[in-house]
Amino acid sequence: MVRTIVCYGDSNTWGADPSGIGRIALDQRWTGVLAAELGTEYRVVEEGLNGRTTNLDDIIETNRNGLAYLRPCLESQAPIDLITIMLGTNDLKERFHRNPGDIAQSAAILCDIARNMPVGPDDGHPVVLLMAPPVVVTMGDLNSIFSGAIKKSQQFSTEYGAWAARYGIPFLDTSEHIVSSPIDGIHIDPPQHTILGKVVAHKIRSLLD
Repeated sequence: MVRTIVCYGDSNTWGADPSGIGRIALDQRWTGVLAAELGTEYRVVEEGLNGRTTNLDDIIETNRNGLAYLRPCLESQAPIDLITIMLGTNDLKERFHRNPGDIAQSAAILCDIARNMPVGPDDGHPVVLLMAPPVVVTMGDLNSIFSGAIKKSQQFSTEYGAWAARYGIPFLDTSEHIVSSPIDGIHIDPPQHTILGKVVAHKIRSLLD
C-alpha cells in the first residue's frame, strides 16, 4: 500500500528561489528530494504557499492563514499517513508584532489539530511532524518587512522544541541541518533543499517504520 505524506508549509516548501526569480525545479525542492528518497511506496503531496502564516490573516497578502486552509487541505488529501508542518517564518513580519513563543505555540496548535483529524488510513489519525523553520539571516530588500526577525528566529529551535514536547509531537529542528540563503536571508537554495529532503526522509522512516 502506498503511504501518503503531506508537506504543509510556506514558500520554503513551495520552493521559492532566493534570487527572487521563479521557483526551484521540482526535483531540486526538498519535497522532490523527499519523494525520491522515499521511493515509489510513498506519495509526497507538496502543499506550500508563499506568505502562508500559522494562523494569522494578512491584510497585504490575503488568503494566507494556515489554520483556515488546514482542514480542507487535509480532508482533500485523505487518507494521509504523515503530515509535516513547517510554518512560522512569515509570522516574523514586523507588521504582526509576534514573539517567538507565540509563533511556535501557533505552529504546535496546527499540529495538534491535524493529528486529531480522522484523515489517516481507515479514518484513523495521521502522524504529524512539527518542523522549526531555518533561522533567518542578514536580509537585503526584505529587511524592512522582517525587521527584528533574525533575533526572533534564533529562538525558534528552543521554542518549537518546547511546544513540541508539551504537546507530545514529533519534532525536527531544521536549523541543525540547513541555513537560509545569504541572498535574501529567508529562503533556502537548492543544496540546502537537498539536505533537508534527505533529513526529512530519514525522520519519516523512523516515525512510520
